[in-house]
Amino acid sequence: MMSSRDSILKAVKENQPEKAGLPDISVFKTSTQGSLSKFAAALNAVGGKIAYVSDYGEILHMIKAQYGDHAKVISPMKELAMLCTENFDLSTPVHSLHDVDVAILKGQFGVAENGAVWITDKEMVNRALPFITQHLVAIIDWEMIVPTMHDSYELISRTRYGFGTFIAGPSKTADIEQSLVIGAHGPRSMTVYVMG
Repeated sequence: MMSSRDSILKAVKENQPEKAGLPDISVFKTSTQGSLSKFAAALNAVGGKIAYVSDYGEILHMIKAQYGDHAKVISPMKELAMLCTENFDLSTPVHSLHDVDVAILKGQFGVAENGAVWITDKEMVNRALPFITQHLVAIIDWEMIVPTMHDSYELISRTRYGFGTFIAGPSKTADIEQSLVIGAHGPRSMTVYVMG
């Protein structure tokens, strides 16, 4: 005698829909590089800021000018070690990140369609860092901007990573009385430095 569980599973197995092929998404493929002006416009539209720099020296000066000498600044980037107020690596306990003012991370690429920056666990070292900091700074190379999310998924499908996220602008919500609140549950600001 068959149990009710077995009869249900048998009925589900016997009544499967026919297999269908994946849809053709070649219409979304592009051969052009993403537009820097579109990326900047999209980033500004979601509350982020953009700055154009030629080297890490400029970033050092701009960060000091914007956040002052007393801000707790951390970054896993060796190029910006002299700017950091504390060492930050894999051994840094997550609880020590609770009072980070500025986190500076290298993004792999940006998406012109929505102003997002793709960052993986390799760049952020600790997954909590881009979300717990008061101000997030991302650095991308100017030639690493793709036009659409379809292009970005094609790009990340060829890489290996444990964790990755698209970040577009500072934290925001409009749930409270339909009023836009910036920095509600994450960074209060996001600045993207485009190098090159």
